[in-house]
Amino acid sequence: MQHVYDVTIIGGGPAGLYSAFYSGLRGLKTKLIESQSRLGGKVLLYPEKLIWDIGGHPPILGEKFVKQLIQQAKTFDPTILTNTKVDFIERQESLFIVHTATGEKHYSKTVLLAVGGGIINPQKLTLEGAEKYEMSNLHYTVQSYKRFVNRDILISGGGNAAIDWAVELSPIAKSVTVVYRKDTLSAHEATVKEALDAGVLIECNTTITKLLANDDKTAIQLVRCENSKTKESYTRQIDEVIISHGYNCEASLKFDEAISIPKKDDYYFEGKATGETVQPGIFAAGDILSFEGKINLLLGTFQDAANAVNSIKTYLKPTAYRHGMVSSHNELFKEKNRSIIEKELVPSH
Repeated sequence: MQHVYDVTIIGGGPAGLYSAFYSGLRGLKTKLIESQSRLGGKVLLYPEKLIWDIGGHPPILGEKFVKQLIQQAKTFDPTILTNTKVDFIERQESLFIVHTATGEKHYSKTVLLAVGGGIINPQKLTLEGAEKYEMSNLHYTVQSYKRFVNRDILISGGGNAAIDWAVELSPIAKSVTVVYRKDTLSAHEATVKEALDAGVLIECNTTITKLLANDDKTAIQLVRCENSKTKESYTRQIDEVIISHGYNCEASLKFDEAISIPKKDDYYFEGKATGETVQPGIFAAGDILSFEGKINLLLGTFQDAANAVNSIKTYLKPTAYRHGMVSSHNELFKEKNRSIIEKELVPSH
């Protein structure tokens, strides 16, 4: 027996998670499919970065923000699948069939694409044997600042992420050195100045050429670097190595011949601010959606999601209200509101 959903959301980042919440709010039977083992999308790459630009919300760590998004997404009990990669979407009459890499099929009346920049994988250091240090002191993201307290840190990369990490780690680290293969850093000038003012040592035209292990071969102890212009090399003792060379985004999602959606820059789906694409029944939200007036910020993601879900609701039921009800007036929240207010008003002992 096949279970047919009103909407199947592809992608479990902020756009997909908020879409799951909002589609439940609008009474839609919802499924969300995420390729990674964890929900949260790109925000998971920066768990200890503070997010400032969410309206009415105080600065919040990325990790905590993701936890809250997931909790909110589960409000109306959608079906959520992780570790499930979608390969192919086909249309059969009034239904879409979503095929996964494991051969499973999922049936849905509509599809909401919220795949962001695709499946994100960090560009690895290509030196021989580097992978064996990934379990010790070779990092491709900063999961916890505590690990880096009073440590000598080497960061390879010259983009915004690399320099942001240098700035944020400099107050707690013993030392921070940034090496970059080109003449000038690609990070924002103001951030570079902030790093220099914080005492970060920046060496351009410099790359890592060799990693040397400690005595028990469990971690990197020495890093050899070379200047591409002078051809001089040196070896530095180091406690932690962070590689920030960007990300490979895998965008392998394909459609059958009956589904054709114009793309911008050969990747982003062109559509409307309402989340509609040219293909009836297929909608999009978040980074993957391109339209005139697009706000490429986290706050814009939530509006994209709400607009797309509202469009799905009226697509499935043309007589439905175009917009969802204000939450303070919504019957679905009455019991939840009462419980929350009681907790706020009754002092704990």
